[in-house]
Amino acid sequence: MLLCWIFGILALISVVTGVWQFVAAMRFPLHRRVTDKSFAPGVTLLKSLKGCDDHTRDCLRSWFTQDYAGPVQILFAVQNAADPVCEVVRSLQQEFPQADVRLEIVSTLLGANAKVSKLAHLESLVVHEIVIISDADVKIPADLLTNIVAPLRDPKVGLVNCFYRLANPTTAAMRWEAVAINADFWSQVLQSRTLQPQDFALGAAMALPTARLVEIGGFRALVDYLADDYQLGNRIAKRGYRIELCPVVVECWDPPMGWKQVWAHQLRWARTIRVCQPAPFAASILSNQGLWLVLFGLVSIGRLDGEVSVGTDALLIAALVWRVLQVRQLVIQLGFSQRFPSLADVVLLKDLLNAAIWAAALFGNTVVWRGVTYRVGRDGKLTRLI
Repeated sequence: MLLCWIFGILALISVVTGVWQFVAAMRFPLHRRVTDKSFAPGVTLLKSLKGCDDHTRDCLRSWFTQDYAGPVQILFAVQNAADPVCEVVRSLQQEFPQADVRLEIVSTLLGANAKVSKLAHLESLVVHEIVIISDADVKIPADLLTNIVAPLRDPKVGLVNCFYRLANPTTAAMRWEAVAINADFWSQVLQSRTLQPQDFALGAAMALPTARLVEIGGFRALVDYLADDYQLGNRIAKRGYRIELCPVVVECWDPPMGWKQVWAHQLRWARTIRVCQPAPFAASILSNQGLWLVLFGLVSIGRLDGEVSVGTDALLIAALVWRVLQVRQLVIQLGFSQRFPSLADVVLLKDLLNAAIWAAALFGNTVVWRGVTYRVGRDGKLTRLI
């Protein structure tokens, strides 16, 4: 009976936390656009590239077709001149000959983080007052630049970032990850903002004044860190600047991934969060609604009698239905247009798998990133192993 009470209390805490998370998400003005487009400072886009897939060209092309009044410089960096992504960039240069585009081959890396090493090389080529950093697999709407730079009118704003959605969950494993990203992750970020100002950045698309980047030591200060986006936002926040969220959502387009790849991705992400924010990471298990509801349901079978059992079963079913409806609404709110197959199964499976990821992240300090194995130190720095 004691175990039943313990799991019951934990289940209640998780549901209350889920309601809090849901309310925080619903109150955020997601997808709201700016009406005053007069603020259009010059921007420089930095992109570190490696390899390509069927979506790479469309993702990169979306940056060339922006409805933006100001000048735009686009800088790409690859490590190998034979990388097939170079042909993609050259084809875009031919399609948009008026664009200010440059492709750099960066053969010498400055640190363990190859992506940031390439960005450090591009930093010296920046000519505009606003820098935008974005991952290679990010596809953006035509008005992103206008909206992401708008908060930078305020000199107290040091960085603007935005939410992202996984746009093509083509496998069962990717549907698990899509629930994590398209429902839980962005709403949890907003939940944390109800407790304190955001002191980290989301790396899909970030905009900041070039002066702020210089102020924190540039990308060279980040070349050995795993969570470079977290470090960038955190260092700017520590200098007294605000981190703002742009309401416009961008899309991440990934090649099909199986369970092994998605597991490695989620584990890397979890260990990154554990290193950067150990206390919030440890407490995050309390918000895993599916885990505690399932455990409570299992231990309560045969432990309760009569009307109590009927009432408990009804509450448990209601809580499980709430969890599914919560995820469904958050996914819709983020703007995901496709339907999730077997939504109820995916939601509960996602929660149980995330509990396993949470446990695995507590033990071990290695991550696999783009086929390379690293050890992550307590300070978040990387050491390459394989």
